[in-house]
Amino acid sequence: MSFCVAPLALVVLIASALAPALAQGPAPVRVDDVISEPMRQTAPVIGRIVARQHGVVAAEIAGVIDAVHVDVGDRVEEGGLLAEIDDAWLVLALRLRESELAEAGANAGREEAGVTMARHALARIEGLSGTSSYSGARFEDAEEELRRAEAASAAAVARRARAEAELEVAKLEIERARVRAPYAGVVVERHAQPGAYLSAGSPVVTLIDDTTMEIEADVPAELAWRAAPGTKVRAEQAGGVEVSAQVRAVVPEENPLTRTRAVRFSADFGAGRGALASGESVTLHLPVADERMVTTVHKDAVVLQPDGATVFVVTDGAAESRPIRTGLAVGERIEVVAGLEPGETVVVRGNERLRPGQKVSF
Repeated sequence: MSFCVAPLALVVLIASALAPALAQGPAPVRVDDVISEPMRQTAPVIGRIVARQHGVVAAEIAGVIDAVHVDVGDRVEEGGLLAEIDDAWLVLALRLRESELAEAGANAGREEAGVTMARHALARIEGLSGTSSYSGARFEDAEEELRRAEAASAAAVARRARAEAELEVAKLEIERARVRAPYAGVVVERHAQPGAYLSAGSPVVTLIDDTTMEIEADVPAELAWRAAPGTKVRAEQAGGVEVSAQVRAVVPEENPLTRTRAVRFSADFGAGRGALASGESVTLHLPVADERMVTTVHKDAVVLQPDGATVFVVTDGAAESRPIRTGLAVGERIEVVAGLEPGETVVVRGNERLRPGQKVSF
């Protein structure tokens, strides 16, 4: 009799332990699929946001600053007026060139009329050929007079062309007295003030084009050879904001002290991103090995146990605990070296309270 009581008591004990779980019904969980995807091992490199157009806008002519129309932080469009240099003397020079052109034009017209008269005189003498009124000496004199008239006309035309060019230069000088933005951007520094005298080439403002930002990084030489133009990389701004980037160019110059090469990356920062700042840090994940296909699972599916990592695999509506061997991280996912196959379903939410064999709903 004693041999029957113990097994019966054990059955009652197990049933008592499972009763609460059976009464609760299936546990609500969230699941995800095990997939096969390409993976490329990467190494983090700190880069910085840079502007493709950034520099000093200088005065093209010498003179006294009459007005500065922008201040630090102002946004300007391409061709926008930044400053004006006093152009009073340039306007007077323009008037002088206009009068010189008018005089040169009049002289050219007079000399051209002289050519016409000389040609008519030569034609009249040539028409007397064969008559007693014809004179060879007079014919030669008329030819010489025509040559002199044509030479004088050519010189007058040249003087008119020179006067036209000098007038265009005077107009250009007046235009250059207006300092304009060579590209759209934001004023980050103002160098000149009204009343200051500037030489040609003196700085007026510093302008940065914040609409064509890209990323620059000093990449170790052993990684730079993998950064072929067009290579896509993952990048992160401050706060974990992800950026899609790809290699635009590798500068063919190596820093002998750091053994790094400058690499430029074009980037899509997204329309909803706030204002970018030149020099802002960006973390780039550069490839260090060739791409390979791996089996991955979402990181939230992995439950760390004292004896290793496990996941709950959903089979026939029940959760089965299965040990796995993990590899490298792939963003939000983890490489599974052994224990899972692509296409299986694993629990990613609610797995903390699951017990092996427990029914689940999702």
